Amino acid sequence: MSTQLDVRTITPRERHPLIFDTFNALGSDEAFELVNDHDPRPLYYQFEAEMEGQFTWDYLEQGPEVWRVRIGRA
Repeated sequence: MSTQLDVRTITPRERHPLIFDTFNALGSDEAFELVNDHDPRPLYYQFEAEMEGQFTWDYLEQGPEVWRVRIGRA
């Protein structure tokens, strides 16, 4: 399964809960592609703090207009 989650039109305060809900719905070795309008580095740090060792994070595109990251369940 590889779903695309485009959060560029989502209210900023709703983005992280939606992203974590999407991640939590993943099965083992599944992933989704996050599309954002800025570098989601703060989200990476939140994943590190809350899900250390449970996720993968691979940049597919790094701006300047669009950022795409493949986030998977390890």
